[in-house]
Amino acid sequence: MSRAHLNNGRVKVGDLRELGRQDLLRILDSIAGTKVLVWDECLTGPIGLIAEYSVLKEHDVTKMFPLGDGGMPSLKSDNVVYIIRPTVENCDTIAANIRGEERRGGSGLKTDYHVIFVPKKSLFCEKRLKEAGVFGSLSVYELPIYLYPLDSDLLSMELSDSYREFCLEGDPTSIHHAAKALTQLQMICGTIPRVYGKGSAAAQLFDLMVRMRKERAEHDSMVKPQIDSLVILDRSVDLLSILPTQLTYEGLIDELFGISQGSVRLPAEKFSGQNNENSGDLKQVPLSSTEELYQEIRGLNFNAVGPSLSRKARNISAQFQERHEAKTVREMKEFVEKLPSMQAAKLSLGTHTSIAELVKGKIDSEEFLETLEVEQEILSYVNSDRYLEAVEDLACKEYPFRKLLRIIAMQSLVSSGLKPKVLEMYKRLVLQAYGYQHLLTFENIEKAGLITPNNGQKTFGTLRKRLNLISDVIDEQNPTDIAYVHSVYAPLLVRLVQQLEKPGWRNIREILDILPGPSFEDTQQVPSALRNSSRSNDQNKVVMVMFVGGCTMAEIAALRFLASQEESSVEYVIATTNVTTGTSFIQTLETQLEAPIF
Repeated sequence: MSRAHLNNGRVKVGDLRELGRQDLLRILDSIAGTKVLVWDECLTGPIGLIAEYSVLKEHDVTKMFPLGDGGMPSLKSDNVVYIIRPTVENCDTIAANIRGEERRGGSGLKTDYHVIFVPKKSLFCEKRLKEAGVFGSLSVYELPIYLYPLDSDLLSMELSDSYREFCLEGDPTSIHHAAKALTQLQMICGTIPRVYGKGSAAAQLFDLMVRMRKERAEHDSMVKPQIDSLVILDRSVDLLSILPTQLTYEGLIDELFGISQGSVRLPAEKFSGQNNENSGDLKQVPLSSTEELYQEIRGLNFNAVGPSLSRKARNISAQFQERHEAKTVREMKEFVEKLPSMQAAKLSLGTHTSIAELVKGKIDSEEFLETLEVEQEILSYVNSDRYLEAVEDLACKEYPFRKLLRIIAMQSLVSSGLKPKVLEMYKRLVLQAYGYQHLLTFENIEKAGLITPNNGQKTFGTLRKRLNLISDVIDEQNPTDIAYVHSVYAPLLVRLVQQLEKPGWRNIREILDILPGPSFEDTQQVPSALRNSSRSNDQNKVVMVMFVGGCTMAEIAALRFLASQEESSVEYVIATTNVTTGTSFIQTLETQLEAPIF
């Protein structure tokens, strides 16, 4: 994605990426000679958004390998550069690799070893490398990249375990990194004058951000503010909205196939025109707003995607028919000039028709339809506090473990907790159907607040009515409410953002008090030289929404939908610790109970 495209909006996201790219290339250029990069696999995709392999090759990078226990193949290079997240496991692997190379005698050339910690080094990691006896062989660098641009209005920290870390493990590192991310962003995009937040993690993040700003007061950003308001939202305030199946086009692709750093891997034969069903090859398909058709359909409810693709096909066909009507040289020239864009549109249409067919094949399955039926029964508040036989039926059919937990968690959150007897029955069902190795996972789910015993309150009933979270009738083709993203349910955090703009949080104070964690609003002082440089009256207000603990593609689609409405005077820029689905969120909370070795 080009810098120009990322800078399309009022917030110059491309400049943020350029800063990260320059930092990376500066480090590589400071290392003389040829370089082999060894990647922490969870960084390969994110760093690829900052600097492509073609760019790295221009800076003496000859090869790239994933970091692994098996060591590296024999290679002749002046330098080996490890690029990693600061984890103990990564440091242990690096130590094993270096010791293995030394035992092997290396390649015969003198090789220097370097490690780049992203986004910052950790004293614990340095200590681990010293204990392993390899710290003296390494040059250590930091690469302070906190936010990765997935689109011109979407930034992700790509920290998939953030919620587990601060909720289960009490590790505030990801919150500290989020504060650093927002501080770095404001150096490029200007100080954000107004800040709102909800939840304990949101309050903690803002406190850290204020402290960081005070520490670097003399280096305050002198850029005209590009963002008018910042809304920081703690995922634990609204765990329910992560769990229902997403029903937008982009959301379903993520649910069924997994979108990673703006692309998805799909069966290659669906795009080659060949019907070799068993080839097993995967094709990487980029998904971004640089593609006009994808930008149009990504946020649509899937039931509206087919008619939209049909209309596009008719328009393209009509455009190609114009060649028969071109009679003069000028008309022929005009047609030829339009031809490349028409061919690109036709190719794009073919790609998304194939993707839509793959999605349709999955959602027409009996398992998917049963899942939707159970979810909508739970969300409609019918029998929400009883043991559901349908859940037991799914377990008996070897329904995927994480998806079953997702449904039970939905029921618990809608019911404001399960009756003790029902909770015990579900726990017994899960352990008997899937094995006792999942005992710790179930405990983690409880500790994380997804499945809890009932406390005698009916919180969801109040929220449902006051915030209009459930809509029985949704026009999926021409929606008028954000509930279309789940065909019945409006994501609660997005509804809070909507309420903030109109009529304001002060009008829903009692609702905010029902939800967990503190709510706050504050101001940040803009440098005096910039106070009169406000936006013009004809410009929309820019609001950044920061999700701490992850958000879904459905929530992103809902915010984009709000901004696209005719009466809207707001543009939303979304930042998040990570983009997730209900299943991947449950996966991050797993802990396998391993059998003892006798």
